[in-house]
Amino acid sequence: MGLLSTVLALFGCDQQKVEQTMKKAGDTARAVWQSVQPDSMLFQGIETGVSTEEDVRRQAGRPEIVWEEEGGGRRLEYPRGPEGATTWMVTIAPDGKVAAIEQVLTAANFARVRAGMSQDDIRRLLGKPTSIQAFALKKEEVWGYRWWESSQDKAFFNVHFDAGGRVTHTSRSDDPSKMQGG
Repeated sequence: MGLLSTVLALFGCDQQKVEQTMKKAGDTARAVWQSVQPDSMLFQGIETGVSTEEDVRRQAGRPEIVWEEEGGGRRLEYPRGPEGATTWMVTIAPDGKVAAIEQVLTAANFARVRAGMSQDDIRRLLGKPTSIQAFALKKEEVWGYRWWESSQDKAFFNVHFDAGGRVTHTSRSDDPSKMQGG
């Protein structure tokens, strides 16, 4: 617990002090820090067209999943949940350099979800869901994504799948913390 407290106390410190502490504490502490650091620090110092996949992994840690893209590129997924409301995708070009960094839980990306898309299509587009619920009687599975609907309100974007794993429709629901007074 002492190590976690130390790492969390570093939120107010500059990046150089964080890195010095991480070198002393080792890989475990680095992994903890990378999982809790603010989004504003997640890709600090990473430049498109210059930085490499190795640079991204050193700064942001191990991605949740790596998607192999057509043409030799890769897409690294960094979900910030389960309580977070962001998922970052880093596109690595075939030359090994960072081509793009994007937060994918946005209204524009949600608008790209169409009936008939597969679960794999949705995972590649939106990343790891915050929650997965199965409804046996409806023969339906619902993936929920917590996101910032406005600058002050979180909500859930829900993707409904049929028994074959294909999108039937989407919906919106309030974040449960709003309903519990939190």
